[in-house]
Amino acid sequence: MTPPATTRFAPSPTGFLHLGHVVSGLYSRIMAGEAGKFLIRIEDIDTTRCTPELTQALREDLDWLGLSSDGPVRQQSEHLAEYHAVLANLRERGLLYPCFCTRREIAEAATQVAPDGSLVYPGTCRHGAAREEQGRDPVWRLDMGRALDVLQDVPGWHKAGHGRVAGKADAFGDIVLARRDTGVSYHLCVTHDDALEGVTTVTRGRDLYEATSVQRVLQDLMGWPEPAYAHHALILDAAGHKLSKRDGAEGVRVLRQAGWTTRQVLEHPLVRQALEASLPTGLYSGG
Repeated sequence: MTPPATTRFAPSPTGFLHLGHVVSGLYSRIMAGEAGKFLIRIEDIDTTRCTPELTQALREDLDWLGLSSDGPVRQQSEHLAEYHAVLANLRERGLLYPCFCTRREIAEAATQVAPDGSLVYPGTCRHGAAREEQGRDPVWRLDMGRALDVLQDVPGWHKAGHGRVAGKADAFGDIVLARRDTGVSYHLCVTHDDALEGVTTVTRGRDLYEATSVQRVLQDLMGWPEPAYAHHALILDAAGHKLSKRDGAEGVRVLRQAGWTTRQVLEHPLVRQALEASLPTGLYSGG
């Protein structure tokens, strides 16, 4: 018998919630099932854009939507020491190196594109050209080649309901695990927290499908459990772009102020369309 799933919904308070978040939250809750556990995590490591006011607004909108966590709500900014401990572990094992390259320098030198569309770092600082710039902190990059040598494999992953998927981490190059502005990175924090909270099925949008390959490397390097992954369809604008927090017309707070009820928002046609395209037939019955 398959054990109950533990899922998580992890919004970032860099703006107000929009309908894309409603899809993510409902998808995660539905995938947990009645016997499973649905957790909420606030990913607020970006201190330049995340504010206490936006965090409070996020919590209020989640309460209004009826999306409550089955456990303590984890707020990443309160656990930076844990992420730095993981960085120290990887650094001591010779798997990280400092990089002082600017975005412009990388753009001018890069010749490859990763599966997610980002530029592959050309390895300038890994090749011994690292140099300290006065007044500039380095980013810390994972030496992907060395990491895969340690693992003796390119880790694949389990796509929920479909089976095993081959990993592509070797096509991403040396990813950043500690940014200049925050001292940590999304990949690092999310894999740490999923392991810590016992998440068994990671649910998120299809825009993060390719990132799974990178995160599987970190899980195996740190000896963390491997979860299954399920990616839902996105709500797209008229131009075919992912809905962003700038799309105020589709914002939960805007709809609330316009007199929409919680049920109306949960059953918004765009939300229903995305969920029906993502869930097994009959699993979605409305908000």
